[in-house]
Parts: sequence; structure tokens; C-alpha cells
Amino acid sequence: MKIKSITLAAVLGALVMFGSVGAAQASAADHFNDDACARKIYNDQRALNRAIERHGLYSRQAEHARWDLMKARSACDAARYR
Repeated sequence: MKIKSITLAAVLGALVMFGSVGAAQASAADHFNDDACARKIYNDQRALNRAIERHGLYSRQAEHARWDLMKARSACDAARYR
């Protein structure tokens, strides 16, 4: 009888110790949004670099590309912290 109660206590202790710990994981939708945001920011950064190379650092095209990049970063930050 004593062995059964020791075994039961060990099993219940293991369940309490390891059973309640779950891995924190983002959903598939969160991964998609993160990937989409990263891709959008990457593309907008490339567009800014291209505009700077072709038209100059403070050109109208570069300012427009900077504005697009800023909007993409803001939208992604807002989506991340919802």
C-alpha cells in the first residue's frame, strides 16, 4: 500500500510540475503578419535606397519613399502591439 501511495504522489507531482507549463507560441496569423510586415518594410527600404541613388538624398522621390517606409513601420508596430 505504501508503494502505491508513493508512486501516486510521484506521478501527481510530475503532472503538476510539467503539466501546467505550456510553450508560449504565436498563432499562424501572427507569423503571417510578422512576415508580411517584414517584407513590406524590406521593400520600402529598398525603394528608399533606390530613390536616394537615382535622385539624391533630399529629393522629392526620396522624401516620398521615406514617408512610405515610416507608414509601414508605424503600421507594423501598431499591429504588433494590439
